[in-house]
Amino acid sequence: RYSVAPRSIVKDHRLPSFSTVPIQKVKDYWDERPCNIRHSPSEFGSQRYFDEVEQRKYLVEPHIPGFAEFDRWKGRKVLEIGCGIGTDTINFARAGAQVTAVELSTESLEIARRRAKVLGLSDRIDFRLANAQELSSFILPQQYDLVYSFGVIHHTPKPECVIEEIAKHFVGRGSTVKLMVYNRFSWKVLWILLTNGKGAFWKLDHLIARNSEAQTGSPITYAYSRAGLRRLLGEAFDIKEIRVEHIFPYRISDYVNYRYAKVWYFRYIPAPLFRWIERRLGWHLCVTAVAK
Repeated sequence: RYSVAPRSIVKDHRLPSFSTVPIQKVKDYWDERPCNIRHSPSEFGSQRYFDEVEQRKYLVEPHIPGFAEFDRWKGRKVLEIGCGIGTDTINFARAGAQVTAVELSTESLEIARRRAKVLGLSDRIDFRLANAQELSSFILPQQYDLVYSFGVIHHTPKPECVIEEIAKHFVGRGSTVKLMVYNRFSWKVLWILLTNGKGAFWKLDHLIARNSEAQTGSPITYAYSRAGLRRLLGEAFDIKEIRVEHIFPYRISDYVNYRYAKVWYFRYIPAPLFRWIERRLGWHLCVTAVAK
């Protein structure tokens, strides 16, 4: 029998509401610029292109493979919510998992499908176009060993509905859930407030949304504290770990040209100290939980 999320998780968010933003607006935003699509200068859609996209993503976000634990899911069923152009999806499949990958953006999903075909992994991945807030309307409810979503549900109008869908329809007792959402108490949020917001803290929630991504103008971005993340998951899950990761240290002007020069104030910080700061003020709030 599937676990049921308590209704209290819907009410106890203590966050600004983007709940009235149409889901079509979110879809249009990500269709216009699929995430990480410019991670390679090579011929779009070639194997070299996809290999370079993966290499760059994990160079900049090296914590992802350790968090996802790709090899752990060999021979098991993985549901990925918000697969984007499929970097993590491919690595779950490559490690031997049977993956169901859902995505709101038509453009992103087509790139992910092409990627799986180019890399010979289409038989291990079931791609579905879906709104995660109504996931059980798009895919058959069933128990997965892992439900994984990295940097996605904070862009939905009602993240609590995504959690409720997962808890009611796609996990059983002992299923693992791994999610990344953005960290409200992070260097990134401070940087947004001081540079883009000129200190206008009363506008912070909308400043975060607009400036959360490389392509400005995201219509929705929630950012969570540890306590807020616990409230989001509610009583349906036993939280095993919450950890903070990822400060982006590079100059944007160099990074977009595939050079990796650090911003001056990070350039002189010793690596151990940078890592210490990153584990406290990182942008990625990563949670591992188990369904009760």
